[in-house]
Amino acid sequence: MKFIVSSSYLLKQLQVLGGVINSSNTLPILDNFLFELKGEKLTVSASDLETTMSAVLDVESDTEGSIAVPARLLLDILKTFPEQPLTFVMEDNNTIEISSNHGKYALAYADASEFPKTVELTDPSSTSVVGDVLATAISKTIFAAGNDDLRPVMSGVFFQFSPENLTFVATDAHKLVKYQRTDLSASEVAEFIMPKKPLNLLKGILAGSETEVTVEYNESNAKFTFDNAELVCRLIDGKYPNYEAVIPKENPNKLTIDRTQFLNSARRVSIFSNKTTHQIRLKIAGAELNISAEDIDYSNKAEERLTCEYQGDDMQIGFNSRFLIEMLNNLTADEVSVEMSLPNRAGILTPVDGLDEGEYITMLVMPVMLNN
Repeated sequence: MKFIVSSSYLLKQLQVLGGVINSSNTLPILDNFLFELKGEKLTVSASDLETTMSAVLDVESDTEGSIAVPARLLLDILKTFPEQPLTFVMEDNNTIEISSNHGKYALAYADASEFPKTVELTDPSSTSVVGDVLATAISKTIFAAGNDDLRPVMSGVFFQFSPENLTFVATDAHKLVKYQRTDLSASEVAEFIMPKKPLNLLKGILAGSETEVTVEYNESNAKFTFDNAELVCRLIDGKYPNYEAVIPKENPNKLTIDRTQFLNSARRVSIFSNKTTHQIRLKIAGAELNISAEDIDYSNKAEERLTCEYQGDDMQIGFNSRFLIEMLNNLTADEVSVEMSLPNRAGILTPVDGLDEGEYITMLVMPVMLNN
C-alpha cells in the first residue's frame, strides 16, 4: 500500500473527521483513522460508535489496502508541515512510513479489521436540502436543546419532515425554538431526534455551502451525504414531547422593539440580577418598556427605559435573562416582536424582518415568578 497526497489537503480533511473522535475512548481502535485505499481513491473514516464520518480523498496511487492510523499523532505531525506532497508507504514491520521533503516519520498502525463497520441503512426515506439551509436550521435550534441525561429526547434536535415543510425543534423545558422552512419538503412524513454531536459537526462543515445534502433516515439511524463525505449517526430513541401544545395560541399583548437595543439593555441590566434566578423584570405600559433587575442579597439593582411599539394591556412579566439574551443573540433581525397573554404564560419571541421567503422562527421563553 503506497500513495502520495498533498499535506495541507490531507490535514484539512482529517481535521474535519477528527471532530468525531472522543478524547477518551473505551475501545483503543477508536483513537485511529481508518484508511482504505483503492487506486486513486483513499477513504478515511473516524468513529465513536454512535457517529461515523468518512471522506473520499484523491491521491496518487495504483495500490490498495486498509489500515488504522493513530489520529492524534498523524494530525500533530501534519500541522507542522508546509504545503508539500507526502508519500505514505506501508512497511513490513507494522508501521506506515511518511516521507516529506525533509525527512521520514514512521507510525505504528493497527489492524483495519478491528475498526467498527459503518451501519448500512435498510429501507431509508430520503430528502435533499442545501448545505447552508441545513446549517442555519441547526444553528438556530441547537442552542435551545437540553443537557439533561435523564431526558435524552430533549438533548437533541427534533426533525419533522412532511410534504408541506421541514420543521426543526429544540427545547430544554425552559426555552423552545421552532425553525420551519415551507419552501422545502420531503416526499413523506417522518420524525426523528438527532443528537447534538453530529449536528455540531454538520453545522461547522456546511455553513455557507451551496452543496446539496442528501438526508436518509430510518427508525434508528440517519445518514447525511454531501460532496465527498458522508456522516452516519444513531438517532436518539424515544418520543418527542408535544411541543405544539406548549405554544400559547391567543396572545393579545404584542411588543415590537429594536433587537440590538433590547439585547444590550438586557445584558447590562442582567449583571445586577440575582445570581441564581437571573431574573429580569419587563414592565410595559404605553410606548415604554422598563427593564429592571434587583439582587436583594447585595442591594444591587438596575433599571433602563426603552421606547417600543406596544399593543395590549399594561403588564409586568419576569424572564430568566440568560435565556432571553441567548435567544436575542441567536436572531439576526433588526426588529423582534414579543407576544404575551399573561405574566404566567410563555412569551413568544419572533423576528419581524431578516428572514428568507418561506423561513419562519418561533421562540418560546418561559416566564419566572416575580416576587413583588
